[in-house]
Amino acid sequence: MFKQFKMPTRIITGAGSVKELGNLTMQRPLLICDPFMVKNGTAAKIVQLFEAKQMSCPIFSEIVPDPTIEIVTKGLVEVIKHQPDSLIALGGGSAMDAAKAIRKMVQTADQAAEMPLICLPTTSGTGSEVTAFSVISDPANDGKYALVDEGMIPDLAILDPELTISVPKNVTADTGIDVFTHCMEALASTNATDFTDACAEKALRMIWEELVCVFNEGENLALRETIHNASCLAGIAFSEASLGICHSLAHALGGKFHVPHGRANALLLPHVISYNAGLDLAEELPSLLVYQRIANLLGFTAGTPKATVHAFISGLNRKLRQLDIPKTIGECGIDLESYEAAIPEMAEKALKDPCTSTNPRQVTQEELEKIYKGLLRGGY
Repeated sequence: MFKQFKMPTRIITGAGSVKELGNLTMQRPLLICDPFMVKNGTAAKIVQLFEAKQMSCPIFSEIVPDPTIEIVTKGLVEVIKHQPDSLIALGGGSAMDAAKAIRKMVQTADQAAEMPLICLPTTSGTGSEVTAFSVISDPANDGKYALVDEGMIPDLAILDPELTISVPKNVTADTGIDVFTHCMEALASTNATDFTDACAEKALRMIWEELVCVFNEGENLALRETIHNASCLAGIAFSEASLGICHSLAHALGGKFHVPHGRANALLLPHVISYNAGLDLAEELPSLLVYQRIANLLGFTAGTPKATVHAFISGLNRKLRQLDIPKTIGECGIDLESYEAAIPEMAEKALKDPCTSTNPRQVTQEELEKIYKGLLRGGY
């Protein structure tokens, strides 16, 4: 089967690069963000760039974490009301995912509609500014839907690290591990290519070397820029290679118990690596060599491939402790009885998640349930 690699999103990087918005050709932009972007004045700074050119820029600021179908519908109403010629998404993955879904709905209704999407990420995690993915929640069914469509890929991403300086330590940790998980799963994906590997390997090393530093030195602009760029590189990789069951499991866990997405990935990742590498089996799976290569990239070597992956997982657990990330469901404040009761339902949803199809090891619902049960005790 043939594979392909494409990079349709134009990327502008560097401190102060958000000012490039003022040089773009647009007449009626609509800014999409969450209420906090309005409260902290970031949205106003964006609007002022257009006011300086005697242009108005209305704001739709009702985006919430894990944006819902209802929020996307409200955003569509705002588009109909203001008739913008472009959309600007300001914020984390929620704002960008919502904007992508809104634009896709507009273009589905009117295939002739041209509405460029510009993304200004304010966290370094999702890579949504360059991907074809959008995760939308359905509270009525305690679920998250991972939508994948090339029509949702943004036209322009502006990576200004100054927008991330005020991100709290816990969010820096959660989103940073999301980046790391994107790299891991893109590298292990059955759709991986030399081109996606190049982006994922670079981002993997950047995150591994600098995430704890930026966690402890959040106002260091150079560190923030490194992590911001790594997030985008990882997005480029997984947009083409796709992901695996860590994200499938995290989507279902987050949909049911509202665990922040990056933290859900962090909880699951050691267990998923162990499962995908076949550390529980007597024989060696082909995927074991993939994880051995990843471990080697980060400086882990031991006598056998399995010993090398074990050493890597131990190192990952140490890194997670340095980031104050919980190891178990109980440490996340989730009622254990409710969690155990929800495991079959979550595993069923994870099995159907689009990310599962490119996981390096074929999985059953029973095996997914076993991974979820592992979060009750920690370890792997």
